[in-house]
Amino acid sequence: MGEISRPLSVKYFVAVMYQAEFPIESLLLRLDTKFGKREAVYGPIDFSWSEYYASEMGDTLKKMYLCYEALADRDALPSVKNFTNAIENEYAVDKKRVVNIDPGYITRDKVVLATTKDFYHRLYLHDGIFGEVTLHYKRGQYRFFSWTYPDYRQREVYALFEKARASLVKHLRDGVDE
Repeated sequence: MGEISRPLSVKYFVAVMYQAEFPIESLLLRLDTKFGKREAVYGPIDFSWSEYYASEMGDTLKKMYLCYEALADRDALPSVKNFTNAIENEYAVDKKRVVNIDPGYITRDKVVLATTKDFYHRLYLHDGIFGEVTLHYKRGQYRFFSWTYPDYRQREVYALFEKARASLVKHLRDGVDE
């Protein structure tokens, strides 16, 4: 029988999609207050991979990906997702979002996204939140699955996660997690 052990720490990230005219800086400061110092950022870029959000958020959307420096507990992912959902609701206009915040975490071997939607490849965590392994790290690079969102398949997103992963691996190797 395997021994129960505490899982290694992770690094959190958020992917923020927003209407182009949305004043993003105040939101980013709120996220920094929650997660700490940013380690790596990609964006803002135009979001052009899907029409899914157009009816709710409009068709001129931007997206940013922010990775945070601090090591964190992966068990907090559901509370983190509920925190970001509350922010989305706070900024909503007529019950329509103007910002979408998707948190997740990075481990040595995967990128996990939090979601409120169940599907065959997602596991229920708690408090109404599911976890999805979106990317996996194998043979020195990130690889996607059939369900991986198109924007997470971009070379620049891989580079962002690789930077955060390298820092995480160094911290874990140096015994920072123990």
